Amino acid sequence: MEASSITNYHPMVGFHFRVTFGLGASELDVNFQSVAGLDASLDVETVREGGENRYEHGLPGRAKYASLTLKRGMLRNEQSDVTKWCVEAFKNNRVTPIDLEVALLGEDHTARVVWKVIHAWPKSWKFNELNAERGEVFLETLELQYNRFEVQDA
Repeated sequence: MEASSITNYHPMVGFHFRVTFGLGASELDVNFQSVAGLDASLDVETVREGGENRYEHGLPGRAKYASLTLKRGMLRNEQSDVTKWCVEAFKNNRVTPIDLEVALLGEDHTARVVWKVIHAWPKSWKFNELNAERGEVFLETLELQYNRFEVQDA
């Protein structure tokens, strides 16, 4: 490795990010506390070769993606397009898949890496325990099912 490439190596931090939904331009819906589930894996199909009994061949199969879990402090219902989207899905049984983006931001608040999450829909919507003994922000957790994601350099 060249000395110049080592001195230019700065790992990105994982706490500066933005989530953008394809629902509208609400600034409230970009602020999440955590995002988990940007996870892809390949199924492994095993094939037995005739006459070869010592091992099986492992071949790559279909890609699988985990559910995307988003957490944030709860907002009032009428203020959030994401909340309205969830109400439509869970109360009115109208599930509308959308695309969304998760962007890892640099020091200047511009996107460095973007995960485009394709065909996402709300799978579950959970709320923290109500507990008078704790002084915590009341969190809502949104779990989204999606088809796939694409990683894009910004």
